[in-house]
Amino acid sequence: MTDVTVREAELQDLPVRILVVEDDPGMRTLLTRALQADGYRVRAVPDARAMWQALETETADLLILDVMMPGMNGLDLCRNLRQGGVKGGLEDETFTSMPIIIVSARGEELDRVLGLELGADDYVAKPFGQKELLARVRAVLRRGQQAPVAAAGRPRREVINFAGWSLDLRRRELFDPNGATVEISGAEHDLLVSFLDNPQRVIGRDRLLELSRTRLGDVSDRSIDVLVSRLRRKLGSESESLIRTVRGQGYIFTAPIERV
Repeated sequence: MTDVTVREAELQDLPVRILVVEDDPGMRTLLTRALQADGYRVRAVPDARAMWQALETETADLLILDVMMPGMNGLDLCRNLRQGGVKGGLEDETFTSMPIIIVSARGEELDRVLGLELGADDYVAKPFGQKELLARVRAVLRRGQQAPVAAAGRPRREVINFAGWSLDLRRRELFDPNGATVEISGAEHDLLVSFLDNPQRVIGRDRLLELSRTRLGDVSDRSIDVLVSRLRRKLGSESESLIRTVRGQGYIFTAPIERV
């Protein structure tokens, strides 16, 4: 599938492509107009089938998913995309890292946690203001565009090794001890970089949210706990000791790191 990254689109002065999946015609129109007015190129479809057809024609730089839709709901779509889009007939590794914002009238904490557990980069509860939505869209896209900045102005080396793993900062790719690529979302990448920038130091939850520039629904301890849980699953069986919980304080990344 031919694709143009967000950064390449920016350099070529191309509008960022957003695909909206929303079954309510009025909300679909509202979202489309708000995003187009902010300079994005928007396609809007009513359901899962139309989403897969749209992605087959052209991929997207950001996906906005409603939850309550006929047929396959937004949570199932998010899960399938993070698994590579296999069930949609479009097996493609780009889906595992495609930024996803879930919008839903179901705004309870358990609903938000579930959406984040399934791999969404953000979860916005309806009703929401246009300015809030646009700010969240920009934040999610910004996380995908920007390379993390080194602390205290130090030059950033491009690869960080830890416990047999390697993180390529330039390509935003994580490799396990066997050299296999492990797909991580933009939020997971930013959280891992925050740990790698502060090894062997206890970091509070609020500070982690600030460091990783994460915007996960309502900012709460539960939000960062969900993101840490997602990252631990990606890091495998030794992750509990690699990212250790410090009761009442936060987390500490225990492994030595090497920048190359």
